Amino acid sequence: MQERNESQQSMVLEKEPAKKLKFGKNNGFQPELRRRVDELFLSNNLKKHDCPQMYFKTAVLLLSFFGLYSVLVFVAQTWWQVIPLCIMLGVVTAGIGFSIQHDGAHHAYSNSLWVNKLMSMSLDLIGGSSYIWHWKHDVLHHTYVNIAGYDMDLEVGLFGRLSPSHPRLAFHRWQHYYLWMLYGLLAIKWHFYDDFYCLIAGKIGDRTYPRPKQGNLAIFFGGKLIFFTMALAIPLLSHSVLQVLASYGLVAVTLGIVLSVVFQLAHVVEEASFPMPVGEICAIENDWAVHQIETTVNFSRNNALVTWLLGGLNFQIEHHLFPNICHVNYPEISRIVEQTCQEYGVKYNQHGSFWLGCVSHFRWLRRMGAS
Repeated sequence: MQERNESQQSMVLEKEPAKKLKFGKNNGFQPELRRRVDELFLSNNLKKHDCPQMYFKTAVLLLSFFGLYSVLVFVAQTWWQVIPLCIMLGVVTAGIGFSIQHDGAHHAYSNSLWVNKLMSMSLDLIGGSSYIWHWKHDVLHHTYVNIAGYDMDLEVGLFGRLSPSHPRLAFHRWQHYYLWMLYGLLAIKWHFYDDFYCLIAGKIGDRTYPRPKQGNLAIFFGGKLIFFTMALAIPLLSHSVLQVLASYGLVAVTLGIVLSVVFQLAHVVEEASFPMPVGEICAIENDWAVHQIETTVNFSRNNALVTWLLGGLNFQIEHHLFPNICHVNYPEISRIVEQTCQEYGVKYNQHGSFWLGCVSHFRWLRRMGAS
């Protein structure tokens, strides 16, 4: 489940005073779960990669993206046309990140390395860096999920307190209200600041990582050039600066809210655990697989539309256990994971709907701001 290359890569990011973590001993749960999932694919003749549904979904998302973009830039004339187009484009852009880029980055899209690389580069098309994302998400987040100081997805600076290990400031008492608005700024900050800072500083948060070189550096700047050309330069040929900035802002805010909320519902909620390393050896009590499950929460498992739109990220438990399997298989895998958790006494957390997940996130933010 935890790929060896990801474990080796995580060692590159170790930096004092942060120490290498040691997870608890395997109690038999992880190998038994893997055996059952492997049996599912063998007995049902399912494919872990190169799934036809995924190729069809990719075509739908990319055609929708370029179609909406073209209509917005070259056809729309009035505000009542522009606003819904911007919102839809933001949602479809998020869908590209959730599905195409995410599976590609985890080598879950295809058996072919170059296909996975190409799909992961769809993030460069929509304004992010696939290279930096790999280190921040695939390595740091997936290895150290919900461990403050290690999982950079928990770090939002002084603006919010997401973990009990973070210091509380007086104004955090209102974070369950204002953070929802700040989520809308995520994509704008990402486009104009985050990737460039990580590139120049050689750090993700306070953790060092190998800066991109040669081909990866060319992809970084090439992607930024393509994105800013599409987002700003081409629209400016036929629209005013104010119109272009307003439209970009609405698309980016929509994208930021969708991305932030979906990822927060998976980990920053009441039911998720936030373990801290213990002792000189920085030990985590649970083994790696149990840690992944108890720090993660699913939602809307029975909603096929939500699953399609979110690239299976409503099945975050299955994604964290099997990141290298295409997300179209998560609903089937989840039944096995839940059953195995029951047999081994592992807590399997889930919310029945997206709304219940939002309520839990709201309550957690309120709790972290109050105490």
